[in-house]
Amino acid sequence: MSEFKAGEIHNTYRAIEGSFLELLQHGENSGKDKMWAIGPLHQRKDVKELNDQDRRLMEWLDKQEPKSVLYVSFGTTTTFSESEIKELALGLEQSGVKFLWVLRDADRLDVVSNEKERRTQLPDGFEERMRGTGIVVREWVPQVEILRHPSTGGFMSHCGWNSCLESISMGVPIATWPMHLDQPMNAVLITEVLKVGVPVMEWRQRDELVSSSMIGKAVQKLMASEEGDVIRSRVVEMSEAVKHSVVEGGDCRLEWDCFVSHITRERS
Repeated sequence: MSEFKAGEIHNTYRAIEGSFLELLQHGENSGKDKMWAIGPLHQRKDVKELNDQDRRLMEWLDKQEPKSVLYVSFGTTTTFSESEIKELALGLEQSGVKFLWVLRDADRLDVVSNEKERRTQLPDGFEERMRGTGIVVREWVPQVEILRHPSTGGFMSHCGWNSCLESISMGVPIATWPMHLDQPMNAVLITEVLKVGVPVMEWRQRDELVSSSMIGKAVQKLMASEEGDVIRSRVVEMSEAVKHSVVEGGDCRLEWDCFVSHITRERS
């Protein structure tokens, strides 16, 4: 059985990481393999495909001011302690910013213990106090559609790469809170290199409890400051570049065509 390798596919856009891809492809230590940056395929949902809860979320977003809502979600593998959940809840409350917080099962279960799944206890009266200001959801949500919505103005994220790409593609700046794996590096890329986000916490603080004060300040900076406005303008500009790259004749579309043509030719 022979091995066949046509090249490398990268889950990114040149509009976002073009200079780094050029270094990989043409730098001193580069290989001879071909390289294609074809970006993620964002799956869109028609309104008719949404369940009742998701439709209610979209209807709630419809009623909010443009760019006024912070979307809060930490992926499918993040585990938060009760103390962290409490600080996050209080930080969101202190910020005064409207929010949509997805608190899923993975956030509530300590996967390294034998403890049975338990429902997270939010601070007493939190959801009642936040009625009209924020929503806590404990089920899956259509993330791309939420990020795409005009009322969504920020994303507090664990910085999983797909979430980063989705947020940038939709023109939404990120409040970074990395947990593990590639997330710390992604967070640095977002805040220090691309400059399309602000840190909730730095990786050197990973063993400390992220306080409500830290969370509130980061949210305020992202959502309600001149610095946040500059960051938002920058990510919107990057989003436009991504959108142009995926239409007919754009860089990403051309790379797709090149990839398909190459592997078809090689196999024949």
